[in-house]
Amino acid sequence: MNETIGNILIGIGITFDLLGTLGLVRLPDVYNRLQAATKCVTLGTCMILIGVGVYAGTGEMLWHTIICCVFVLLTSPVGAHALARGAHKGGVKLWEGSVVDKYEEDAHRIAEWTRRQAEKARRPETSAQ
Repeated sequence: MNETIGNILIGIGITFDLLGTLGLVRLPDVYNRLQAATKCVTLGTCMILIGVGVYAGTGEMLWHTIICCVFVLLTSPVGAHALARGAHKGGVKLWEGSVVDKYEEDAHRIAEWTRRQAEKARRPETSAQ
């Protein structure tokens, strides 16, 4: 029974990994590709790991695979975010069909806040008498 459940979980994981790799090839820009890779491959890798743990049939192996899954779930989105932010700061343009650029909106908001703070610092303070 464990072998059957393990094989099913591994098959589901391989399917998600395959869809993630198709997204890497088919999607138009680095940001969409990162999204496909992060979501599909994270879930696929976790399913494969859990499938291997179930297939092995020992509690110790299952705990090891669960710990690996937690590590993948914590590090994969953080790594994708760092890559996307680095690409944006490096000047990699979004696909022309993209509608929203939150990084650019945040950059303008931060620049405006910094400009206002610099103006406040230059103004002499008037004391109320």
